[in-house]
Amino acid sequence: MAPPNGNDRDTSGTTRRSLLAGVAALGVLGAAGCSRVATASTKDGGDLLERLRAAGVVRLGIAGEIPFGYIDKNGELTGEAPELARVIFKRLGVDRVQPVPTEFGSLIPGLNSQQFDVVAAGMYVNPERCEQVIFSDPDYQMLDSFIVRKGNPLGLRDYKDVVEKKAKFATGTGYAEIAYAVEAGYEESDILIVPDQVAGLNAVEAGRVDVFAGTALTTREVVKKSAKAESTEPFKPLVDGEPHVDGGAFAFRPTETRLRDAFNKELAELKKSGELLRILKPFGFTEDEMTDLTAKELCGG
Repeated sequence: MAPPNGNDRDTSGTTRRSLLAGVAALGVLGAAGCSRVATASTKDGGDLLERLRAAGVVRLGIAGEIPFGYIDKNGELTGEAPELARVIFKRLGVDRVQPVPTEFGSLIPGLNSQQFDVVAAGMYVNPERCEQVIFSDPDYQMLDSFIVRKGNPLGLRDYKDVVEKKAKFATGTGYAEIAYAVEAGYEESDILIVPDQVAGLNAVEAGRVDVFAGTALTTREVVKKSAKAESTEPFKPLVDGEPHVDGGAFAFRPTETRLRDAFNKELAELKKSGELLRILKPFGFTEDEMTDLTAKELCGG
């Protein structure tokens, strides 16, 4: 996957967290992407917020990923980003959210071609994306973690340990963890690539690998019912030799600064009151994932 800038997916559109449950249900609402929103005025930061208030609905681009934004088994839109969007847009005077499912790699092109109004998919903020869209401040931060066998027999706590102990290493298709392991000195050709964290857990439990790397949240959640595996303490991977923390946020068209700024104001209030954690907690987020990172920081200043 990933270039060493900490993308959660690579530039070809491969997902960091492979498409999980809910993908099959995308066809139920896929037609939503066929109609397009009207072109926004670029004057004074755009007029999209006013138009959304008049329409009473905002269209959210999602990529079918648990727990970030997906259609559940009942055909309902949910996930940390859509649920947060419901709260914030309600505060902004927009009563309804409507999903527009697409592949992850189509989110930014779809946003900029007017297919939906905002990306609500837990998208990581990085400099490359900041050249194409504008981001809200992150609503969560994310560290890495490993799935290992119970007791962590090899004592694997970071990518340096994996290299030094010559552990059999796996991660997911398109995951940023590929680049993090390679930067630590692991041969990319030796990495076992599996579809997602469920497959990674299975590989560890079966002894095919010693360790699977993923986000702290996904590894923590997937091992909960395992009798053979556990997740390690979260840690910061190194990017260009420096500890790195990723942050996920909402994306807007570059012309819509007024909407982005209004969104940020409400997000800041939710952070200050503690309401943000309450909204995200059902999806596995904890106090550790709350953040004061800004989009400006993650965009590179």
